Amino acid sequence: MDASTLSTVSFDGEMLMRAVEEQRSVRGLRWRGLAVELWDQSAVLNAQLGDDALCPGALQRTAVRGTMSCQYALPLLRWLRRPPEDFLVGEVVDVGDTRLPEAGPDKRLRWDLAELHADLNGRREERALTWAAMGAELVCSPNRLTNLKSAQLADMGLVMQVTQWLAAPASRYVHPTDW
Repeated sequence: MDASTLSTVSFDGEMLMRAVEEQRSVRGLRWRGLAVELWDQSAVLNAQLGDDALCPGALQRTAVRGTMSCQYALPLLRWLRRPPEDFLVGEVVDVGDTRLPEAGPDKRLRWDLAELHADLNGRREERALTWAAMGAELVCSPNRLTNLKSAQLADMGLVMQVTQWLAAPASRYVHPTDW
């Protein structure tokens, strides 16, 4: 994939939130009800960890803003039973099976950003690119790419841009976990 094609691919958070809103409406849920259903997806784990439900106000703000972290998007995608690739626009790379892994109530889905960074770095080395050259191809700063190594959060647009550049399904970097 060349940079001109890649720059036309993007994650559409507004499209994701429209799908959430549509399902929320179909199910007759208010924002509080949606927050409870999202929490219930991992209810056993959340109870063990003493975690709180997502804030209904934060969900509403996300709906308005349309942008979110990759970790925040996962409960929404899980609830919809849809992969993040469903919300890509532009010239999307066919990456094969995009289904997210199953996770029971004792697990939640989490991005493994260190694994994503390792694959990105490996490809960078194969192509003999500097981080600056890779950043130019991905239309972002090199720091955003190198920060994936130790990051817990990254924006959904960046991680989907990277998975598309790697021609890999997002699900390769999403795993059920008990933390």
